[in-house]
Amino acid sequence: MANIASSKKSARQDVKRRAHNAGLRSKLRSAIKTVQAAIKAGDKVAARTVLRASSKVIDTIADKKIVHKNKASRHKSRLSAAVKAMA
Repeated sequence: MANIASSKKSARQDVKRRAHNAGLRSKLRSAIKTVQAAIKAGDKVAARTVLRASSKVIDTIADKKIVHKNKASRHKSRLSAAVKAMA
């Protein structure tokens, strides 16, 4: 544990920040899973609408630098390709 007051405060802030970022990362994973579930269900219209909503979530989390923008882009691209490939 830190001895200096500023270090103690920084440690407290790190705990809060880590919890907040973990929640956002969880929201990202959930958004990806909802699109994958819609694709697996086979409903193309529902998959498109879920993809549109999930893309906003993915972009928002990338803007906050929780995940790298290229990783977010890769996820969106793969999900979009999977939706397009549906029969």
